[in-house]
Amino acid sequence: MEKRVQKAHGGGGAQMRSLIKDIFLRHFDNPELSRLNDFAQVSLPAGRVALTTDSYVVDPWEFPGGNIGDLAVCGTVNDLSMSGAKPLYLTTGFILPEGFPIQSLEKIVAAMGERARESGVLIVAGDTKVVESGCGPFVNTAGVGVIPEGVNIAGENARAGDAVIITGVVGSHGIAVLSRREGIDFITEVKSDSAPLCHIVAALIEGGVTVNVLRDPTRGGVAEALNEIAGQSGVEIEIDDSLIPMEAGVRAACEMLGYDPLHIANEGCMLVFVPSGQKEKALSIIRSKKYGEMAVEIGIVREGAPRVVARTILGSKRLVDPPSGELLPRIC
Repeated sequence: MEKRVQKAHGGGGAQMRSLIKDIFLRHFDNPELSRLNDFAQVSLPAGRVALTTDSYVVDPWEFPGGNIGDLAVCGTVNDLSMSGAKPLYLTTGFILPEGFPIQSLEKIVAAMGERARESGVLIVAGDTKVVESGCGPFVNTAGVGVIPEGVNIAGENARAGDAVIITGVVGSHGIAVLSRREGIDFITEVKSDSAPLCHIVAALIEGGVTVNVLRDPTRGGVAEALNEIAGQSGVEIEIDDSLIPMEAGVRAACEMLGYDPLHIANEGCMLVFVPSGQKEKALSIIRSKKYGEMAVEIGIVREGAPRVVARTILGSKRLVDPPSGELLPRIC
C-alpha cells in the first residue's frame, strides 16, 4: 500500500521523527541539520550579509523539467545571487496536505538536496506542518549569503551606456507549467529552465567585471524586471525584440495562446547590466559556465524618462509594459 502523509507526521511525535530521519536527513545530509535542534549554528565570513525568503505554491507541483523542490532551492539561491552574494545556508518549511503520497514528498526533497549540492549550499534547518487535504504541497525557504568586499549590485545602479545581457532563453518555465496544468501538448516538449545561477555570478565577480545590476525575471517575466530596474535607476532601457532568445516551442505556444514572451516567468536566466566596454568580457565568462551558454546582449541603457522600449522586427519602437493581472497564476 502506498504510504501517505498523515496529520501525525506534523504532530511532533514518532511519525514526525521517522519522516525527518527517513526523508529529510537522507537528502539534506549535513552535520548541523543532523543535530536536530530547533535552530542552526553556522559560521559566516566577515562582510555584508544578504538575506532572502520566499514561498512556493506552484500548481501543479511537478512539471516538465522539474518540481516545486527545484524552484524552492534555485529561486532562493538566485535571489541571494542577484546581490552578488555567495549563497551559504538555506532553511525550509513544508506545508503538506493530509494524504499526500510519501513517494511524491521524497521526490520533492530529493530535488532540493540535489540542487543544494549543485549550488554549494547547506539546508540547515526546517519545519513540517500537515493540513487538511485539498491544497498544497507548499514550500517556504529562507537563505543567507555573504556579499564580497567591494561588490555593489542593485536595481538602482543601471547607468546610461550599460549593456543589457540575458543569460538564457525566456519563457520556458511559465510555458512548461502551463502545459502540464492545462494538458496542452506541443510538438516539442517545453521544459522549465529552473537552475541555480550562483556560479555564473561568482565567475563574473572573480573575473573583475563591473556588474551594476542583476535581476532574475521570475513572476512578470523580462518585461516586469526591466520596468522595475528602469524605475529604480531612473533610466530608459531599450531592447531589440529580434535578439530575445527563446525556444521554438515557447514561441509557438505564445503565438497560439496570445501571450507576450516577455511576460512569461523564468527560473533559470538573469538580466546582467554591465558597462558597454566590458560586455564582451562578461559574455565570454557567462557563456563559459553551465546555464549561460545561450547568453546574448539584448539592449542598452539610455538617459531618459524611466521606461522600457523595444525595437520591433519592422524597425519601429513599442513600449514594453509590465503585465497586469494574473496571467499565469502559481508559476512559482
